Amino acid sequence: MTTQVTFRQADEGDLDLLVELFDGVARWMVRGGIDQWKPGARGPGHFRARIAEGEVWLAVHGGRTVGAYELWWEDREVWGPQPPVAGYVHRLMTDREAAPAGAGRALLAHAEERIAAAGRTLARLDCEARNLVLGTYYEGAGYTAAGPHLEKVGADGRRYAVRLMEKALV
Repeated sequence: MTTQVTFRQADEGDLDLLVELFDGVARWMVRGGIDQWKPGARGPGHFRARIAEGEVWLAVHGGRTVGAYELWWEDREVWGPQPPVAGYVHRLMTDREAAPAGAGRALLAHAEERIAAAGRTLARLDCEARNLVLGTYYEGAGYTAAGPHLEKVGADGRRYAVRLMEKALV
């Protein structure tokens, strides 16, 4: 892997950057026929709340932000009440034009290191069950199915299944 990225924690000054990164990934998904993220679905308020309630990390390469992820310490909506044994990775994003090869895996590895440093033993994430490419990508990074699919209803009323995945951190 030739990924040379550094990480820094996002702050309020990064809100527009995070929205731009999210919208770029959402546009890429739409172009690729992936019915998951929509441009405009996550504005500054979303990222402001995530920065205040958890952690948002930026990946930087060559002086440019090339990726980001959110790290949550609980996710009751998707995983229900859980003992504090896991960290939850959300909105793993890479700039499809600027990110070096392996940037997504570097983001996951950074999240896993943060989770382990907090004394937790599991990294968890979820993805839309119909997104087989993303599910396969996570499997390649060591994640396995963690129970049956969860049925959800999006803000637009669309029903979809979510695949729950986790990785033991040892």
